[in-house]
Amino acid sequence: MIHFDVAGKKEEVTKLQKQSLEPDFWDDSDKASKTVIQLNSLKDTVELHETLSSGINDIGEMLDMLSEEELLEYKADIEADLIKNKKQIEELKIQTLLSGEYDKNNAIVSIHAGSGGLEATDWAEMLLRMYQRWFDLKKFKYQITDLNNEDAGGIKSATLLVKGVNAYGYLKGEKGVHRLVRISPFDSNKRRHTSFASIDVYPELEDDQNVEIDDKDLRIDTYRASGAGGQHVNTTDSAVRITHLPTGVSVSSQSERSQIQNRVTAMKMLMAKLVQIKEEEHREKIEDIQGKYSQISWGSQIRSYVFQPYTLVKDHRTNFEIGNIEKVMGGELDDFVNAYLNMKGQEK
Repeated sequence: MIHFDVAGKKEEVTKLQKQSLEPDFWDDSDKASKTVIQLNSLKDTVELHETLSSGINDIGEMLDMLSEEELLEYKADIEADLIKNKKQIEELKIQTLLSGEYDKNNAIVSIHAGSGGLEATDWAEMLLRMYQRWFDLKKFKYQITDLNNEDAGGIKSATLLVKGVNAYGYLKGEKGVHRLVRISPFDSNKRRHTSFASIDVYPELEDDQNVEIDDKDLRIDTYRASGAGGQHVNTTDSAVRITHLPTGVSVSSQSERSQIQNRVTAMKMLMAKLVQIKEEEHREKIEDIQGKYSQISWGSQIRSYVFQPYTLVKDHRTNFEIGNIEKVMGGELDDFVNAYLNMKGQEK
C-alpha cells in the first residue's frame, strides 16, 4: 500500500514558509536557495494531490448523476480524465519511493567512454547530450565540472553536478554500463559496431557532513583546463585532480575560474564518492576502505541502445523497453527511471 503523508507535507510547507520570512533568511544564500527549492517542490506535490483528489471525486459524482444515455455521450471525456488521473497517481507513487537517505540530494554524474577509440568516445558524448536534455525536461540545473575531450572526436569523460529536489533519487538507477549497437558512421564498410560507456552516480553531501580524510592520503595535481573542441578555458593551471591514495579514487574539477575554487569542488566530490563506497562496503570509517576502485564494473551492463538493424532501448534489470530510440536520446528517460524505482520499491 502506498502511504502519502499529505498532512506531514502541509506542515513542512508551513514550517518552510515561516523560515523564508525570517529577516536573516537570505544571509546564507546557498542554504536559502535550497530551502526555496524544497518549499516549491513540496507545494507542487501537495497541489498535485489536492487536484487529483478533487478530480476523482468529481468523476465519482458525475457517474452517480448521469443516466446511461448521458454516460455514453460523455464516455470519451470521462476516459480522458481517468487516464490523466492515472498518470497523476503514478507521479505521486514515484515520490513515495524517493525515501532513501540521500535521495533528496543533488547528484554528481560521471560519464566514461569504454575502449574502442572514436566509436566509444562518440557514444559517451551522445550519452552526455541525452542526460543534458533530460535534466532540462526535469528542470534540473546542471554544471559540467570536468570535461576530457578526445581530439579525434567525442569525449573520454565528463562529470556534472546536477541540482534539484530528488536529483540523486531519480539518477541513482542510471549507474552502470550503457551499451550501443549501430552501423558505425566512422566505418567506411558500414559494419555494425558495439560500444560501451559507464555512468557513475553519487549524491552531493551537505557541507556539514562529518567526513574525515587524512591530508597525507591525498595527491593533488593541477593542470590546464580545456573546453569543448580542445579550446582552453584559461591559460593557467587552474584545473585540479585529487586522488585518494588508499583507494585509488580520483576526481577532477575544471569548471571554476580559480584553482582554489576547483579544489573545493573536487574535495566535495571526493568526500561524496568515499562516503558512498564506505556505505556500500559497510565500513565504519573512510580509513577502513582499501583497494583500487574503478568507476564501474564493466560486467554491470544495465541498458542497451540498438540503432540497427532495428531500433530498441531495453533496460536489462526491469525488462522495460521502448522502440522509439530518438525519443530516448532526446532525453525522455522518465519511463526507464520510474520502472527502476518501482522495481526497487517492490523489493523493500
